[in-house]
Amino acid sequence: MGMLNGLAGAAGIRLAEAEGFGLNLDILETNVINLAIVVALVVYFGRGFLGGILEKRKDAIASEIKEAEERQKKASAQLAQEKEKLAQAQEEAKRILANAAESAKTTKEQILAQGKQEIERMKASASQDTTSSEERAMAELRQRVAELALKKVEGELESRLGNDSDAQSKLIDRSISLLGGS
Repeated sequence: MGMLNGLAGAAGIRLAEAEGFGLNLDILETNVINLAIVVALVVYFGRGFLGGILEKRKDAIASEIKEAEERQKKASAQLAQEKEKLAQAQEEAKRILANAAESAKTTKEQILAQGKQEIERMKASASQDTTSSEERAMAELRQRVAELALKKVEGELESRLGNDSDAQSKLIDRSISLLGGS
């Protein structure tokens, strides 16, 4: 209990066994003077030390603020440059899109013109094929007509001449004389 009273006395509180807790107003016993002396010494001697530390800290903070402002200015300048580059890139993209649209339109027109030419060529080719097919059919038809006419003539000759060899020899002689023979 003696130790507890010593600690309590240093804090300005007195423990009384029968009385309970109470406040000790004796200045010498409570070490208020000692505490005031220590605070005064810390303020007197620590002022220069703490002032130097605080001044260095203030200068470091001011320097950091100045550097941060410079970095902010550089970042703002760089942001402006990048925005300008972005605007230029967007303009370039618009120009490229316009060129691509014009190129696509020109290419489309060329393809359509080539398609029309190809259609005309195919029509002409089909017309030629039709004409040549008609000509072949006509030639074939003429040949068949000539063959039929020859067969009919042969049949007619055979029926008129029959088996008569005298009529046959007269016909041969007359044909030779027409051709210029003797």
